[in-house]
Amino acid sequence: MQEIRDALTGRKRVVERGRVLPAEKTLSVEDALRAFLFGGYLHAARAMAHPDAAASHSAPISPEEFRAGTLRGSEGFFCVGQNQAGRWWLLDAEGRPFFCRGVHGVRAAAVPVDEAVGGRAASAGPYAPDEHPSTRLRKWGFNALGVGGDGAAQADGFAFIASVDFCRMSGVIQASGVRLPDVFAPEWPARAAARAFEVCAPEVMNRALIGWVADDLPGWAPPAARGGARPSLLQSCLSLEPNFAAYHAAWEFVLALHGGRIDALARAWGVAVRNKEVVREWTRVEQAIATRGYGRDDAQWSREFARRYFTGTAAAIRAADPHHLVLGCRFGGRVDESVRAECVYPAVDVALLDMSGVPALAAGATGPVLAGDFGWVDAGAVDAPARGRGGRRLTTVEWMLRQGRAALERMARHPDVVGYIWRQWLDDPGEQPPFARGLVHVNGTEAREHTELLTAFNARAESLRRAPVRPTKESSVFSG
Repeated sequence: MQEIRDALTGRKRVVERGRVLPAEKTLSVEDALRAFLFGGYLHAARAMAHPDAAASHSAPISPEEFRAGTLRGSEGFFCVGQNQAGRWWLLDAEGRPFFCRGVHGVRAAAVPVDEAVGGRAASAGPYAPDEHPSTRLRKWGFNALGVGGDGAAQADGFAFIASVDFCRMSGVIQASGVRLPDVFAPEWPARAAARAFEVCAPEVMNRALIGWVADDLPGWAPPAARGGARPSLLQSCLSLEPNFAAYHAAWEFVLALHGGRIDALARAWGVAVRNKEVVREWTRVEQAIATRGYGRDDAQWSREFARRYFTGTAAAIRAADPHHLVLGCRFGGRVDESVRAECVYPAVDVALLDMSGVPALAAGATGPVLAGDFGWVDAGAVDAPARGRGGRRLTTVEWMLRQGRAALERMARHPDVVGYIWRQWLDDPGEQPPFARGLVHVNGTEAREHTELLTAFNARAESLRRAPVRPTKESSVFSG
């Protein structure tokens, strides 16, 4: 029976000192496809003698190798700086270059050993040793943990990012698509300082901590300029209850732009706003105001809200922890340029931006960026398969992975990008491979459609990083 199973899986069995060892698999059609898509990546990954071979062993960099005034952070902790060639680098606590390769939401798999991996002995613990998150992360060449996990791998020496979660305080604005602290409230600075001290103080001397995000997945609402189906940030604030300071600030803001008259506001927006209750009723039924005139006001309001948010959270974090970097917030998706424009230095040391927000090389220097929520399933890369070698039309999976490889290379060569964070560890319920977004499926098995390409990339990420900068006209790192 075992010989039959071996034949079906394409494996040969070799006996060595009484142990049965699987021999190297023959090249299947699937492997041939991967070799075609990934090129030299797979060879580099298989050549690693140990999973930790992907880790950086670079020598520390002296401060003289960086441009004057660009170093941010404290000595002995993670820092960031721009070298003389114009490329930004994270530096670990020892001063060595560190290209961040992380994953958000790392946690132990959700199924026991005997269900997930074919009945292996449960005596090994709740999860088999080779499936512990830290083992898998090292095997795949990752060196950091994003936010949103359960700490399953943090004790194993990985660098990590932590969240203060200001949105867990009282007085938070909760509306359709909006989850933000009321940054216009007089008590906001004191509340933020208390929250930061509570969360940051215990980690103030932790040399494995890369830096802080203010919030993990706050809600900034869709911008009005895109004509979204949901109310934007300004409309949501105009519809709050009067006990919110943001409600009064929003109405004062828009009326000041239109001579203090609501009829002038209605004409500028091109909608029939007779009184404040009209806007509140539209928001209650999720009828979005999406005119061009309103969009201009919404962009100004969103930028002012973002300015107060990023400067306020950064001040609170730095007062509680002067050593670690400030990374903005984890947006979790696209946000309007009016918000991203305030997620910059000096409020933010390294901007954690959704990959679609990473600027093109041709856009010029923007400061250090950590490409967050990276992935290729949701990037629009699966919508328009092209033709491959010989004119054969690529399948959707082939196109998706080809786009993914190209995006990884562009990201690694981008002078402002200091690393990336893969979007999520586990698939969401209902997702189906190969278009699920996690690195681990809901049954605990490895998502090889993602991990093979990522392992190969991670093995040579720093060599790609050191390659000469090649400016392009791409709009983002994920550009067709």
